[in-house]
Amino acid sequence: MGHHFELRKDVELAATPEQVWEAIATGPGIDSWFMGRSEVEPGEGGRTRLTIAGHVEESTITGWEPGKRLADRTATAPDGTFMATEYLIEGRERGSTTLRLVQSGVLGDDWETEYEAMGIGWGMYLGTLAAYLAHFPGRTATPVSAFRPGVGGADRVWAAVADALGVAGPLAEGQRVRFTVAGLPPIEGVVDLANLPTYVGVRTADGLYRFLHSGAERGDALVLGHHVFASGQDPARSERAWQDWLAALPVG
Repeated sequence: MGHHFELRKDVELAATPEQVWEAIATGPGIDSWFMGRSEVEPGEGGRTRLTIAGHVEESTITGWEPGKRLADRTATAPDGTFMATEYLIEGRERGSTTLRLVQSGVLGDDWETEYEAMGIGWGMYLGTLAAYLAHFPGRTATPVSAFRPGVGGADRVWAAVADALGVAGPLAEGQRVRFTVAGLPPIEGVVDLANLPTYVGVRTADGLYRFLHSGAERGDALVLGHHVFASGQDPARSERAWQDWLAALPVG
């Protein structure tokens, strides 16, 4: 039986309402901080498409007020489940903006696990949105994804990731990292997000790198969702390199 839910999140952003709108209401903007790859047909009644690992999720835009409000809704599935998302943009003093997210709908039988995962996931994505607007304004990123299921428990996974990133001890915000991925330029930056045992983020001069552990209830997968702002990117080449990096990680 389906379960009705509502999730609310607020985030303060160092950006104007116009910059926030570009980040949440255009495909290139969404690709610069959210998962997968997005397409947006602008205007009420337009369609949005999110592609992740070959799966496409579509929704219909139900609210379109540039610089103020964006809302969309998926179709209702045969089991009654659906998802609706609303963004409310409010300009503040000195060029900052408050973004309010309201996500609601009907979840399936495993609603408690799904609801908890959504709350944690939005913490990472909104943190990435804040980093994008603060450090890469006016730019858009090439999204890079990789996935490895069955990596095992979080403690071992994060110890292996910390070692691969050149960090001694548990990962924490503010730590410096330096590492290499075969076939790609050296990566040097700082841990800018850390919410263990679920996710870690690294910010460099030209990218936002995100590492997410799904937990045992979702197959103990390690998911990479990076946003690279450097020019001349070859997404297929980068994803192969990161998939090889994941495969070589001593976990599982």
